[in-house]
Amino acid sequence: MSNHTQDTVSFQKNSDEADKTRRILMEVAEALEEKGYNPINQIVGYLVSADPAYITSFNNARNLIRKLERDDILEELVSAYLKGVR
Repeated sequence: MSNHTQDTVSFQKNSDEADKTRRILMEVAEALEEKGYNPINQIVGYLVSADPAYITSFNNARNLIRKLERDDILEELVSAYLKGVR
């Protein structure tokens, strides 16, 4: 038998990191839109594949998004979604 507990682990993120993630996502989305891409589709493609080619290099967007961990991006997206539906 395992000695693991059934307790839920709590995770909290620094608000400065969340702000940085949000700011970069918005800049990347704007660059994608300016180049004629659907930012939702492109960002999802990047998150699923980890291939930065889904993100345009226009306005340094590709380099910006690579500064973020994909799990941080996902956390920000889920957080924004849940805040919007409540």
